[in-house]
Amino acid sequence: MYTNSSKRIIMKKRRQSAILGLVDHGAVSSQEALRRRLKGLGFSVTQATLSRDLRDLGLVKGTADGAYHRPGAEATNPAQAAARLQHAVAEYLASVDRAVQLVVLRTGPAQAQPLASAIDAAGLEGVVGTIAGDDTVLMVCRDAAAATAVAHRLDAMARRQDEH
Repeated sequence: MYTNSSKRIIMKKRRQSAILGLVDHGAVSSQEALRRRLKGLGFSVTQATLSRDLRDLGLVKGTADGAYHRPGAEATNPAQAAARLQHAVAEYLASVDRAVQLVVLRTGPAQAQPLASAIDAAGLEGVVGTIAGDDTVLMVCRDAAAATAVAHRLDAMARRQDEH
């Protein structure tokens, strides 16, 4: 016999499986569109529940198409990765600051994740990794010289976009 708690867990797993199926097999670019598609599959969810599910599943919005994806699911040949990075910098980057071998990038609310994902996909030389919060990306670089170079490159990309 299932308890209420185990029923909720089973329903959550089914719902999250349905979410993965939807984003894997078609572009879904908003929570509202995802909520409607889930409803069509028999899952009635609130926006708060859907937000938690997206976070739990680690889904991110793709910078190229604006649709939800599993992390790393977007195609990343070098040309696409460079274009994706340029788009993400233009769309999300608000400021760049450097501290020794760390680079701190500021974005608007909920924009750090897609920017960090684009940076990771681009494989910038000297970048060891990124950590994204809500509106801040921390880039860890191999050394201070690499951090300086990366900070200048991203800042130049942002300025170049501002000129257009």
